[in-house]
Amino acid sequence: MKQRLLFLGPPGAGKGTQALRLAASHGLLHLSTGDLLRAEVQSGTPLGQEAEAVMARGELVSDQLVLAIVRSRLEGHTGGWLLDGFPRNLSQAEALDALLSELRQEIELVVLMELDDAVLIARLLGRGRADDNEEVIRHRLAVYREQTAPLIQHYRERGQLVAVEASGTVEEIGSRIEAVLS
Repeated sequence: MKQRLLFLGPPGAGKGTQALRLAASHGLLHLSTGDLLRAEVQSGTPLGQEAEAVMARGELVSDQLVLAIVRSRLEGHTGGWLLDGFPRNLSQAEALDALLSELRQEIELVVLMELDDAVLIARLLGRGRADDNEEVIRHRLAVYREQTAPLIQHYRERGQLVAVEASGTVEEIGSRIEAVLS
């Protein structure tokens, strides 16, 4: 089974849900950038303090800081891992590729979770979050497509990308993902 994975997909495709399931069932290190940032801040590490200061100003954490946190988790790690939520654009992907090459832990497979917009919108509206209204969701999907399309092409050209239909039950989607990992 492939052990070094990257999950891509639009908001609401179920990346986090599937990443958690797969990481738990196969003993993979789950690297969700949002979770990693929160954990670093909570632990009070130097990287966490730097991230906290940036977030307190309402700014986005720099790619360099996210990469430093990813590096801190992967250095010396000998098992498999799953990256979820990073990279989000081509420049981040290129920086990540360089880091992973240096660590000799290149990505083995990129799983693109695909889902029809109507299903995504219904799913996101169903979560009941205050910031999830249809206009905001459509904007997030447009931003995702604009930033991620070159990223999808990048991994497709390298022969690392496999698309998985992300509709159905959590178990059905999980089974599709498991099938492409063998």
